Amino acid sequence: MDLEVSPALTIPTSELSWRFSRSSGPGGQHVNTSDSRVELSWDVAGSAALSDNQRQLLVIRLGPRLIAGVITVTASEQRSQLRNREIALAKLSHLVAVGLAPEAAARRATKPTRNSKRRHRPAKEQRAATKRQRKRPSPD
Repeated sequence: MDLEVSPALTIPTSELSWRFSRSSGPGGQHVNTSDSRVELSWDVAGSAALSDNQRQLLVIRLGPRLIAGVITVTASEQRSQLRNREIALAKLSHLVAVGLAPEAAARRATKPTRNSKRRHRPAKEQRAATKRQRKRPSPD
């Protein structure tokens, strides 16, 4: 089953590598006997599913998470290995989708309107008056 990140990008199962180990999460004595913790790794730098632009973008944006061009996601939230596999796939899919998402448009600075400038001073004076009334009365 291939991992569909977006309609334009599908990661083949052959590029994903799985590791299983004992989890420290919920499960009682069951945890001591089953390998329910899941580690999912994907080689971003060597993936054939990515174009050169996508690869470069992911390497830049996911740089701190990459170790030798490989991204690793772990899941140990559930008692079931199968459920943890699904969670790991969802985490990897989300990370890659966020890494490939276009950047938000830059904020355009605006100036305050004339009317907002006019309302500003009276609002400040009203707030100051409210705070003055909260003070303890003077002993005079």
